[in-house]
Amino acid sequence: MRNIKIGKSVTIGNGFTLLGGPCVAESLELCKQICGYLQELCAELDIQYIFKASFDKANRSSIKSFRGPGIDAGLELLAEIKSSFDVPVVTDLHESTQAAKCAEVVDLLQIPAFLCRQTDLLVAAAETGKPVNIKKGQFMAAEDMAGAVGKVREAGNEDVMLTERGTSFGYHNLVVDMRGLAAMREFGVPVIFDATHSVQLPGGLGDASGGQRQFIRPLSRAAAAVGIDALFTEVHPVPDEALSDGPNSLDFEQIKTVLQEVKQIYDFSRQN
Repeated sequence: MRNIKIGKSVTIGNGFTLLGGPCVAESLELCKQICGYLQELCAELDIQYIFKASFDKANRSSIKSFRGPGIDAGLELLAEIKSSFDVPVVTDLHESTQAAKCAEVVDLLQIPAFLCRQTDLLVAAAETGKPVNIKKGQFMAAEDMAGAVGKVREAGNEDVMLTERGTSFGYHNLVVDMRGLAAMREFGVPVIFDATHSVQLPGGLGDASGGQRQFIRPLSRAAAAVGIDALFTEVHPVPDEALSDGPNSLDFEQIKTVLQEVKQIYDFSRQN
């Protein structure tokens, strides 16, 4: 498997990594609070850390839902986090025209699950030369993600990784097939488990998505046992007050417990 360098301080595939932060960049103050806590926690647990936040949630359930600060203000915020905390940052892009601008700031470009088959978007992200994280679509078999990986590689970029975030199971529900983690590793790429979106209930609240955060902890442990290189989680000091994805976000104490357990399982699995 290829190890992938993210920024100056992180190598995915060489030690356990957390991609963590708020769902959406609500404010600089909030992002600093979350980043500061997670950076300190990860240092304590010997976990590499990448800060994540979205500048635009382009697929919210309702037109009235908060989407974020937009690309210009959002990238400015991410640049401030990167500089202040000396951490690599990741964000998602939704259009091929956003790739070059995002690559000027972020260290890892993320392709949303709903857009994982969009060739122009994948190629544009790949051509920036930045590493690319592709989230597996809720409608995709793990084996079929080989096509998405191939598009990035054909564009001349070998630094590609895949993220499992659940599979549609009827209406308003997702399940995680842990076999998919092993299947995607066969492509020779690092594999990440998105613990928070995997427990999302899409559209479950009518004009918003619900979530079952009580299952984040057991699913994270299971994924670590199967074998992952990184964990993706959304964290908020008060999840029920989050402007996006609160029902499937973790508070500070919850993420601490999850990381303590997952790191132990990761270390054990790598020794055996």
